[in-house]
Parts: sequence; C-alpha cells; structure tokens
Amino acid sequence: MNEVQRPEVEIAKSKTLRVVEIFGPTIQGEGAYIGRPTVFVRFGGCDYRCLWCDTMHAVGKQYAHEWAKMTAVEILAKVDELTNGAPILITISGGNPAIQQLEEFLTLGRAKGHTFSMETQGSVPKNWFGLLDQLTLSPKPPSSGEDTDWAKLDACIAAAEGVQTSLKVVIFDRADFAYARDVAVRYPDLPLFLSIGNDDSDPDAPVDKEALHAKMRELIDWAVDDKWYDVTILPQLHVLLWGNQLGV
Repeated sequence: MNEVQRPEVEIAKSKTLRVVEIFGPTIQGEGAYIGRPTVFVRFGGCDYRCLWCDTMHAVGKQYAHEWAKMTAVEILAKVDELTNGAPILITISGGNPAIQQLEEFLTLGRAKGHTFSMETQGSVPKNWFGLLDQLTLSPKPPSSGEDTDWAKLDACIAAAEGVQTSLKVVIFDRADFAYARDVAVRYPDLPLFLSIGNDDSDPDAPVDKEALHAKMRELIDWAVDDKWYDVTILPQLHVLLWGNQLGV
C-alpha cells in the first residue's frame, strides 16, 4: 500500500505557541484512541465558550498570563524529556488548538518519529490537518450553548483528507442525544463516539463516580431503545481513574 501523501505546508519558523501544559506519558481517556499511551500538549485559546467547559484554564483570557510561550523545538524538547527520547503518540488539545499555527510543530515532531492525534470542535479548518495521524472532530451539542457551523465542519473534514478522522459528541441530555443522531445522519462514513458529560469539572472536587455510571447506563439505554447499533459509547476513562485532576 502506498504511503498517504502529506500536504505541503508553509512553515513559519521559530514562532511561539501558547502552551497551557505538557504532561505524560499517560493514556488517552476518550475517543478513537482511548487507552493509548500518550503525551498531552494542551494549547491555550478558544473561539468557543461552552457552558460546561472542563478546560477553562486553557480557554479563558483571565488565564492567559499563566500560559507559556514556547517554540516548536522547545515543546518537542519537553516531550523528549518526558519520554526519555522515545517516540510516542502526542495528543494535541486545548482550548481549540486549531486556532494556532502548528505546521512546524507537526513537521519537526514527525521527523523525530512521533505520531499526532488532535481534538477540535471543527470550527477552524487548517491545511496542516493533513499532517496529523488522527483527528477527532467534536461538534458541540445544544447543552454547550454554542451553535454548529456545518460548513466549517465540512471544511475541517475536507482538510483532513487521508487522515484517520472520527466524530465525538458529549451527551448531557436528550437534546444532545438527538443532536448526535443528526450528526450521524450527516456524516454516515465517519465513526462516531458518544461520551457522557461531566457536570462537575472542578479539579479539587471529588467525582461522583456512581452518578457517572448511572448516566452511562442511561445513555446506553437511549441508544438501545432507539435501535442505534452502529455507534460507540465510551466513558471518560481519565475521569473514572483520576477524577478531574489536572495534568494526568
């Protein structure tokens, strides 16, 4: 099988990126790569303000003074320090990492043997999506308070041509479930993952795991009752293991 041709992108050298945190190795807690060992690189800034956002420290401008300005080389040096130089899956998250210019980071990282997975809401298409190995597009349901621009989501899917792409929708209520059903109809060729919403994202508060288990059972019942048999329903594994603790 011929190797997928990666797009040619113009790299702006030595630009700094807004980095909230770099941590790991740990595991990916949700979506297509759940359970995979990874290092997380979380970038700051977002074009959304979801009502239930669980990473406000990477979104709100009031936290911007805490974000580090790092070059691609500096970020990869930190990843190498965490992995003792071994190549690893790097998970890119935010905020919305798509608002930053990550061409150099991805290109240099691939040259070092790293692979890349990224999650974004699909509101900002970029030509460098083609440098990723895996892309999760997570359009936000009604409970978020945000509206989905389907044309921009379509453009994100097109920008990731040749990349393993999947969809993920967080479910808090029946309206979110109905929205996810619509997403599945719009994009029948893309794998869709459902994840239960976490009502309390305070890193210092204990997680009510039994409540999360009950919501998971309820979501499974909704899918089964609706005869929706080609969807994948997953917990937020990291929340079940570590609660809302940051940097794990």
